[in-house]
Amino acid sequence: MDVELIQPFGPSILKTKIPQEIMDKLNNYIDQVVIDKKKSDILNMGNKLAGDVTQEFKLEKDFVDNIGFLKFIGINVSRWIQISLKQKITKFSLIDSWIVRQFKDEYNPVHWHGGHVSGAGFLKLPKTFGSHIQNKEKTIYEGGTLNFLHGSRQFMSNSKFRITPEIGDLYIFPHYLMHTVYPFKGTDEERRSISFNASIDNDIYNVYKD
Repeated sequence: MDVELIQPFGPSILKTKIPQEIMDKLNNYIDQVVIDKKKSDILNMGNKLAGDVTQEFKLEKDFVDNIGFLKFIGINVSRWIQISLKQKITKFSLIDSWIVRQFKDEYNPVHWHGGHVSGAGFLKLPKTFGSHIQNKEKTIYEGGTLNFLHGSRQFMSNSKFRITPEIGDLYIFPHYLMHTVYPFKGTDEERRSISFNASIDNDIYNVYKD
């Protein structure tokens, strides 16, 4: 399994790829929930999350476990800690995981997560996110992108790390790392993502224990 450690500034970010089999099971399940209004209402998390989007709903832990996603993220969180801190975790507990269904003109404001570690991955994407309204050939269009923010922009120091979504990519990061998703346009297609929060050994997470 290929992984990539990304450290554009202080905190590191792990990039990995969700296996296709798990992707298919997630998307099939999500499609079923979308058309089942009763279940959608039961699983709704829109009133608890930051996004101004069409739909956000939680995934049951049993389902996440049964399709192998829980094991997959546990393995990758362990690898991330090992690579970044040269330590081995002995505890990994999923707090929650949820789906975000975003469409044109919708967005996720700057926010952070709970727990110790978090993740965000892409399950379904529009063919296009649109383009600049004005002629801005020298400026990258950021509609639909995921942006991590940390610190302030200084000489030899970045404060923003932009991710252009690709289906199957999963990013694992410290829960406190602020991030946002910009609105997009030019399509009626869905931008579908999965997120999670988890906890690990407190002895590893708590850097102030001494």
